[in-house]
Amino acid sequence: MIKPAIPADESRRLQTLRDLKLLDTPPEERFDRVTRLAKQVFSTPIALVSLVDEGRQWFKSRQGLDATETPRDISFCGHAILDDKIMVVNNADSDQRFCDNPLVCGDPNIRFYAGYPLSAPDGSRIGTLCIIDDKPKDISKEQLQLLRELGRMVEEELIATNLSTVDSLTGLSNRNGFNTVADHLLPMCRRKDQPATLLLFHLQNLFEIETQSGGAEADAIAVELAHILMASFRDSDVVARLSFDVFCVLLAGSDLDGADPARDRFNAQLGERNRTTGHEHEMHIEVHAVAYKEGRHDDAAALLADGESRILEAHSEDVA
Repeated sequence: MIKPAIPADESRRLQTLRDLKLLDTPPEERFDRVTRLAKQVFSTPIALVSLVDEGRQWFKSRQGLDATETPRDISFCGHAILDDKIMVVNNADSDQRFCDNPLVCGDPNIRFYAGYPLSAPDGSRIGTLCIIDDKPKDISKEQLQLLRELGRMVEEELIATNLSTVDSLTGLSNRNGFNTVADHLLPMCRRKDQPATLLLFHLQNLFEIETQSGGAEADAIAVELAHILMASFRDSDVVARLSFDVFCVLLAGSDLDGADPARDRFNAQLGERNRTTGHEHEMHIEVHAVAYKEGRHDDAAALLADGESRILEAHSEDVA
């Protein structure tokens, strides 16, 4: 086993990492959604956002791995941050750096590894977005580009403050956070010739609830709806709160028909919730679906505008 070298800018790198105030913090949806996407897109059992600290690598986000950290001197990511290129290990058994590594000889039995080195705003490489498999495999140029784009999504979250991309009440992405993620996902769907569908959920009586029962009750309803949405859709779908009473879900890889099973799950959960005694208020929710169309929707903002115009049209019809 060959231990990873120490980068020349180690002192600055460690200070930058600590200034981000991410080490030993709870999981966050803004990072978890990227690792869920990576795990799904590359069909690997493990995907991680790994931060390389002085003596350990600590996982800010982890899919498919129970450990929260491992020693730096046996880490793959410690090697990956030494370069600005994606590090690929096709078969760790035949790589002299890793063939007798405890992470290869024992759990999680790493054979394949690909890690995109994550750069902080000052250029310091602080960790990786990595995918791991217990079987040897190859990775294509197209897949490397996808991993690079997902890594850049993580880097954009490193740049953005939490308040600028996350709804503080529900923990979901806010409008800025949704646009950031969707502006990466939609081009990926276009290149892979895959569909995408936007669902908008208008909680029509939330203002009424706030007027009748106060802001705390309205906040509780919004949080409850966020939980129902997260439970109804796939881990890889992007769930966001766009405004006080409008939520949305972007389903990459699903057309309108493909979105129906998730809508059915949502409707079933909502119906069960509204039938359950003990709730002072029912949730009255109107759902609008928009199919992503290249040319019509140049970016996420255009897709959202299309969907929100349907909410306005429906509201105008109700008023008339």
